[in-house]
Amino acid sequence: MTNLNNIFDRLWDDYTKQNPSVLRIYNLFANEGEMVENDHIAFRTFDDPRIDIDVLAKPFIQAGYVFKGDYHFTEKHLYAKHFECDGAPRVFISALRTKDFSKLLQQKVTETVDKIPAEMLQSDALIYSGSVWGTVSYEDYELLRQESEYAAWLLVNGFRANHFTVSVNSLKKFHTVEKVNQFISGNGFRINDSGGEIKGTPAELLEQSSTRSEPIEMEFVEGMKEIPGCYYEFARRYTDQDGKLYSGFIAKSADKIFESTNAIKKLKLF
Repeated sequence: MTNLNNIFDRLWDDYTKQNPSVLRIYNLFANEGEMVENDHIAFRTFDDPRIDIDVLAKPFIQAGYVFKGDYHFTEKHLYAKHFECDGAPRVFISALRTKDFSKLLQQKVTETVDKIPAEMLQSDALIYSGSVWGTVSYEDYELLRQESEYAAWLLVNGFRANHFTVSVNSLKKFHTVEKVNQFISGNGFRINDSGGEIKGTPAELLEQSSTRSEPIEMEFVEGMKEIPGCYYEFARRYTDQDGKLYSGFIAKSADKIFESTNAIKKLKLF
């Protein structure tokens, strides 16, 4: 049986070391006396059968997680599934539909996956192995980014938690997403405003927001370059007519949350 605490501890350690702003935000809540609970954790992958959603989900399934729902993102060319386990955060895993893209992108993805050691493909450690295919070229990163920000991010960051999510329902002082956003932005962090700062509505039973991913230095074949890292999400869930807390996801909201890792275009000064 896979030890869930070990998995989440290792994912959190990697996530916060690579993205220091996450730990600063967590500590901001802790300093206010809040007990931060994790609503869900998300991962990204390609649809190659060697590393697809079902492959990444294996250690969670072994630990007792069960499939709860799937989602289609037409504009982003993504498919996703979410899994649940009593007493543990939800797990959301998405995959890029590579066949929707150019032959060049498909080729780059296949070449990348080909570089993964065979033993790693069978290992539960794949989920937090990072860019297990080795250092990539910045040229390839930019080639993929022209077609898909998601693909480019995944090429460099590899297998790691794309984000953890603060459960707003568990907070005492900041019991609305609006209050959370004000608190976060008031402390100097940028909120993802794509589609509005708050995605979803109480009528849809889920409201979400997120920070913009912080820029991080990553090693490329050409040297160190700055790219988007990970981000922190915030989610508030509502009860349905039967008094049951909604536990799924809203595709149109998640579509905009994905953009938290988009490279921020720099304005040209004339």
